[in-house]
Amino acid sequence: MKIVVTGAAGFIGSNIIKGLNARGIDNIIAVDDLTDGDKFRNLADLQIADYIDADDFYELFADSAFGNVEAVFHEGACSDTMESDGKYMMDNNYALSCDLFAACQEQRTRLLYASSAATYGGSDTFRESPEFEKPLNVYGYSKLLFDQRLRRELGADFSGTATQVAGFRYFNVYGPREQHKGRMASVAFHQFNQFRAEGKVKLFGEYGGYGRGGQMRDFVFIDDVVAVNLWFFDNPGKSGIFNLGTGRAQPFNDVALAVVNTLRQQQGDAPLTLEEAAHGSLIDYIDIPPALVGKYQSYTQADLTALRAAGCQHVFADVQTGVAAYMCALTQGEAAKA
Repeated sequence: MKIVVTGAAGFIGSNIIKGLNARGIDNIIAVDDLTDGDKFRNLADLQIADYIDADDFYELFADSAFGNVEAVFHEGACSDTMESDGKYMMDNNYALSCDLFAACQEQRTRLLYASSAATYGGSDTFRESPEFEKPLNVYGYSKLLFDQRLRRELGADFSGTATQVAGFRYFNVYGPREQHKGRMASVAFHQFNQFRAEGKVKLFGEYGGYGRGGQMRDFVFIDDVVAVNLWFFDNPGKSGIFNLGTGRAQPFNDVALAVVNTLRQQQGDAPLTLEEAAHGSLIDYIDIPPALVGKYQSYTQADLTALRAAGCQHVFADVQTGVAAYMCALTQGEAAKA
């Protein structure tokens, strides 16, 4: 069984490879752009059959250069929601995905691809339906346009596909192997480093009708994202666009408190309430940057109706559980480097 993972050295792609390796699957072609050489660290402990540069892969795949490929996990994209170069974004996220889709259909290769909750943007309803899709930036639009292209070609439920095509609208994913993402890394990752450096964490203050740190997102642990991807891999008859979040919105304050209390516990300190952490200046509330005003989602919560109807009953970790596990993984990673 030969499998391709694009964005293989990235956050979600490398974790999918880790999940495949755990099943004993290592005949994997990893596709990425290692211009940022430090991303190699996400692949160094994984087992793959080959590495192909992204600039070369898509044309080679269209020419069937890799023989019989069972499935492509397409995680490669520009995921910077603040990127303003629309041409670059559309070339990377839309045009290449369209070419890959056409080649997969021709070769009867299954395609499991990354969409995004950014397709909903300014909406207050997060259901996989056109009336709720209102992207706030060109990143969200690039992802939505590919979803729309597939709906036109395959039908709204993708029933016209020759082989499995499943798109996943990732909500706020956090967990190991995101260290290369810079400003686009999760709030939990940034807060880990803030607490280590300054003994406190930072959150946005009042914004969008929400109090300090009260903006709410659907935060989903990377292990859960991998589990759902692999569930669809195990169920090749399931196609469509699916939300991939927990179905549970939680405030950023929950993330901050989980970070603070987990790291305090590692130091032998007692857990705090939110009020105690804020009063003790362990949470620093800051103004939202001007560049994000009007482009920031203050609330997201995945509607899991379609996912459950497909038969996926995976149980998702809440913020308290997932962030605690993540903090432990980051601490262990620090110890291993020491």
